[in-house]
Amino acid sequence: MRIEPCSFCSKPIYPGHGIMFVRNDARIFRFCGSKCRKNHNLKRQPKKTAWTKAHRRAAGKELMRDSTFEMERRRNRPVRYNRDLMETTVHAIRRINKIRSDREQRHHVQRMREAVAKMNAKETAQQAKAAATHQEVPEEIRAAAQAVQNMVPPKKAKISRPKQAQKEKVMVERNE
Repeated sequence: MRIEPCSFCSKPIYPGHGIMFVRNDARIFRFCGSKCRKNHNLKRQPKKTAWTKAHRRAAGKELMRDSTFEMERRRNRPVRYNRDLMETTVHAIRRINKIRSDREQRHHVQRMREAVAKMNAKETAQQAKAAATHQEVPEEIRAAAQAVQNMVPPKKAKISRPKQAQKEKVMVERNE
């Protein structure tokens, strides 16, 4: 059983699933679904399409170079079945998957640290810009403005009646 990657989004395609397209030059394209096939036929670039693995790698969101990816390489050499070999292979696959997940987690943490540092730098730059444009008002002018505000009497608030009371008042006026 061979699990092939999609030619557009690099998602794994299991046997019996997906669409296979063979071009005139005998190049084989495998697509996980019609979405990938249609995007390929429209000549869209996977690097520019946000939901593909190629875009995530180009944007630095996923690991690009790692020695554990060597295990995914396609090999066409048949190997005679050997129980010990299979046992060590399964054990190695488990260990490599653990190593890969740890590396991906470290990569994610590092990306988040960089993002937080970038956000903090942006905030400090905005604060510095705001502080540079903000001019201090002299104390004499501030005191004069405060005195003017204290002299102006506050506006009286208009109290509105409930709607039911207004309707009753209208009804009473009509009856009179």
